[in-house]
Amino acid sequence: MRIQPECIPCILTMSITAIRKLRIKDDAARELVAKVLDIPSMRGRSWDVTSPEVLEGVMHLMMDATGTVDPFHEVKALQNRRIAEIVPFLRNILKEAPDPLHTAVKLAILGNTIDLMMGDRPTDIENSVAEKLKEPVSETAYQEFRRRLHECRSLVYLGDNAGEIVFDRLLMETVRELHAPDIVFIVRSVPTLNDATLNEARSVGIQEIATIVENGIDGPCPGTVLRRCSQEVMGLINHADMIISKGGGNFDALEEEKGAVRDKITFMLLSKCAPYCNLFGVNLHQPILAHLGEGYSGTPTKPHPFRQ
Repeated sequence: MRIQPECIPCILTMSITAIRKLRIKDDAARELVAKVLDIPSMRGRSWDVTSPEVLEGVMHLMMDATGTVDPFHEVKALQNRRIAEIVPFLRNILKEAPDPLHTAVKLAILGNTIDLMMGDRPTDIENSVAEKLKEPVSETAYQEFRRRLHECRSLVYLGDNAGEIVFDRLLMETVRELHAPDIVFIVRSVPTLNDATLNEARSVGIQEIATIVENGIDGPCPGTVLRRCSQEVMGLINHADMIISKGGGNFDALEEEKGAVRDKITFMLLSKCAPYCNLFGVNLHQPILAHLGEGYSGTPTKPHPFRQ
C-alpha cells in the first residue's frame, strides 16, 4: 500500500515515540525530528512509496544519531520478557478453547498490539488480552484459512515485532499439532525499530518449532519488500503452499505485489489507522484476517467510514 495523507502524521507520531525510547537529550531529539520532517514523503513531495520504505529512512537517522545498528535492542528484549511472563495464561486459554486454532489465530493478531501493552503489569496484559479476544474475526476468512492449512505442507511465516513473536510461536505450535507442515519463520536481517531479528526469535524458542531465516534485505526496512529479499527467501516463498504475513509493515509492502505470491498470503494485522479501516471495512483497532487474491483491486468491497 502506497502512503496516504493519513500516513504522514502516523509515521511522525511513531517516529517521535521511538525517538523518546532512545533516551537522548532534548536538543538531539529536536534535531532528529527536524531531519525526519525533511524526508520528502513527510513533506508530501513523494507519494510513490510505502510506509516501511519511509520508516527505513527514519531508522537510518536514528542509527546515525545513536551510533548503533540496533538502538532498540533493550526495548525488544523487554517486550519478549514481558509477554513470556504470561505464556502459562495464554496456554491455558488455548487449552480451554473449543476451537484452539481459531483462538490461536486471534491471539496472534492481538499480539500486534504489543506496543500498547508494554506499560502494563502482567495481570493487566492478561486482562487486556482476555478483553480483546472478544473481538470477532471474519468467519469467511477463517474458514478459508483452515482450508489452506489443511492442504498445506510448507508454510512461510513472516514475523513482525518482538513480544508479538511469542503469540506467533503459540499459533505455529497449534498449526503443527493439527496439520504438521514444515514451517519457516522469516525475520529481519537488519535491526529496525522493535521488529524481530534472529536474536529475538531465538530468545523465545522459535527454533524449536520452525526454521528461522533472515529475509536478506540489506537495510533497516520494517516490511517484507520481495524484490530486496535474498534468493534463499524468495525460493522459500515461491515454493511455499501458504504464507502468513503479520503486521502492518509486511502488509503495506506485500499489498503492492501481484500474481501467484500474493494469492498464497494470509494477512494478520490490526486496523490501526483510517486507510486500513476504509480498505477492510472495519472499525479502528479491530483484528483483520484477510486474503487478497486474484481479483482484488486495492479498493474496499464495502466502503466503511472511519470510526473511533
